[in-house]
This record gives sequence, structure tokens and C-alpha cells, in this order.
Amino acid sequence: MASIRNLNYVLTFLGIVFIGSLVCEARVLTEITPGFVQTKGTEFELNGSPFLFNGFNSYWMMHVATDPKQRDKVSNVFREASASGLTVCRTWAFSDGGDQALQVSPGVYDEQVLQALDFVVAEAKKYRVRLILSLVNNYNDFGGRPQYVQWAKTAGVPVNNNDDFYTNPTVKNYYKNHAKRVLTRINTITRMTYKDDPTVMAWELINEPRCQVDYSGKTINGWVQEMASYVKSIDNKHLLEVGMEGFYGDSIPDRKQYNPGYQVGTDFISNNLIREIDFATIHAYPDNWLSKENDAAQMAFMQNWMTSHWKDSATILKKPLVFTEFGKSKKDPGYSIYGRNSFMNAVYSSIYNLAHNGGTFAGGLVWQLVDEGMDSYCDGYEIALSQDPSTSSIISQQSYKMTALEHSLSSTLGTRRG
Repeated sequence: MASIRNLNYVLTFLGIVFIGSLVCEARVLTEITPGFVQTKGTEFELNGSPFLFNGFNSYWMMHVATDPKQRDKVSNVFREASASGLTVCRTWAFSDGGDQALQVSPGVYDEQVLQALDFVVAEAKKYRVRLILSLVNNYNDFGGRPQYVQWAKTAGVPVNNNDDFYTNPTVKNYYKNHAKRVLTRINTITRMTYKDDPTVMAWELINEPRCQVDYSGKTINGWVQEMASYVKSIDNKHLLEVGMEGFYGDSIPDRKQYNPGYQVGTDFISNNLIREIDFATIHAYPDNWLSKENDAAQMAFMQNWMTSHWKDSATILKKPLVFTEFGKSKKDPGYSIYGRNSFMNAVYSSIYNLAHNGGTFAGGLVWQLVDEGMDSYCDGYEIALSQDPSTSSIISQQSYKMTALEHSLSSTLGTRRG
């Protein structure tokens, strides 16, 4: 397997050596001083200069790192991602109940799994990748919202359904205790408290919140307000985002035309207007959301989705926007590597153009990067950079373009100040 990896490295290297060298040079220049990523209006800043990025999702990192023999997979992905100019990674800081749980039961943690998370943060720091750490899942994968409600039910708390996660005082306290435990943990490798570590770019309240009992967005709005205030009371150094897909709710009814034909109980406008929320996020899977439509219709939806959220982030929210999940599945009918690469090129071009034409759009995080030999984590959207040289080249080109734009904006800002 090592020889295959080396061969793919050579192929990838020959294709992107020039772009990769520029990315690496630019990355060194921007990360001499660590600093915390901050927001200023609709832009991200790092040490007083504009911060743009290209990034990725690897949700599995803590879970895999629980086994010391598998930790090289985490290191491999960070190394390959960094070599491709990727500077932000989004991953899970939760695993509630079940196999290899981080939180075995409310307030009870497995130290071995906590140390696995420590390793992930330490490796990110080593490879100069900033992290967006998500604190709970909406779905029952890795426990999530259903597990929190089940814990309460087992304890004799009167709960009716999983949406009580957002309103039941006992369940909300479970969540607050978890947030506090993660934010105040001292990393056993770096010796830094998580809330003081600039390796963390941002905290995410919940991955893809949804609420079936209230499609208006008001129930989730109340929860976000309470939890955002609580997280900020512990840590006011780091940025905070909700974890939203971007579905519009009732606050501005005409925006619902941009939804893929349904609502999920969130309101992109009102949920992100909460003062403690520092930036907005969107996800998009048109191949899944609009599975009966052809590629052209799906791409048209994607363009409208991105543009509408960019405009609303710039004019209503007045906060930065990050495309925190997107991808194209190998399991789609008629899938081809050419089709996936064309999709990624189109998304990347839109991110760059929107970032270039007025800012606000700061970057995108492709779903998802894996290492070789991780079949059990493959969901159809996986990309192994060492095995996919053409896709790796597209990713590296986007990294270079975003880095070049970042430096252009920095130079313009410097000239204005001068």
C-alpha cells in the first residue's frame, strides 16, 4: 500500500507542483503569528489582516484516533490537506453513548477518547490547520440529539420526542455540561486549555439542527440564543456558529423560494442574527435534496442557494458566510470522476467569485477527506487526496486562488492604511 501511496504522490506532485509551492509559500507568510481568527463586519481577520481559506470536513478523526494504531490516518490526512493548501478542518467533538463514546452517559467521559480528541487538536496545530469543532449531532449517528433525550427519558424525565432536546431543562443542562467539559479541557499533549488554543477557529453548536414540531425556526432560535450565550460566557476568544444548512424559515417568507421544496425548522435569517453568533453557514447536497432533477437543474439550485445566502449575509446579517458542507456522491446514478470534478470546479468558482466581488463569502469545506483503507467511513462523498490526483489538483488550485485573493486584499488594506 505504501508503494501505491508514493506513486500517487508523484502523480499529484507533477500535476500541481507550481500551484502547491505558491500555496505553501503564502501559508507560511500568513501563519508566522498564530493568533485567533476574528470577524470584522462581513469579513474574517487574522492578526489584523483578511483571512480567507479553503478547507475540508473529516468528521471521523476523534473516533479513529481512539485507537493509537490508527492515528496515522489522522496525521496522513492533515499532512496531505496541508500540502494542498487546506487550512481549515471541521470535525466532531462529540460521541454520545454507544461504541467508543466520548460521553458515556451525562457528565461521564472516557478519558481515552478525550485524549484522542487531544491528539486531533495537536496534529491540526502541527500541520497549521485550524479547526471548527462541532459539539453535538442532530442525528443519531454518534448519539446526538436522540441520545440526549433518551438519557433524560431513562432518568425519569417526562419527554415526548427528540425535539424536546431544544426545550427540556434537563436535556439542555446535559448539553451545557458537555460544552463546558470540552471548552475547559486541558489538552494532554499541547498543555493548552481548548478555550485558549488558537488552533480552534470556531465552535459549532450543533451539526445541522432540525425541528419537526416547529418549522418556523422559533424553537431552534430560543435554543441557539440560550446556548450561544452560555458558550460565550465560558469562551469569548473563539468564534461561534450554529451549524446550519441554510434553510429559510418564517422571518422573511419570500426567501423560502430558495429552499429545496421544504423546511426543516430553522430560519437562516433569524437564527444567525443572534448577537453571539459570529458567522453564518450553509450546506448543500443537490444530488440528495433534488435527486429527481438532472445535473443542470441541481447546479442551478446550487448557484441560487449560494447567491441568496451571500446577499443575505452581506446585507441583512452583516456577518461572514462559510460553505461548511458540499460534495457529490459516487453513489449517484451516472456518477463519473469528470462529473464530480466539474461540480467541484463550479462550486469553487462561485465561492471565489463571490469572495472577490464584495467579500462576505470566506471559504468552503468539502465533504469529506479520508485516508486510504477507510472503507467503513466512506459515504460516497469521500476523497482520498493520495488516490484522486485530478480532484486533488482542483482542490489545490482553489487553495491557491483563495490565498492569492487574501494577499491581494491584505495589500489593498495596507495601502489604505498607509
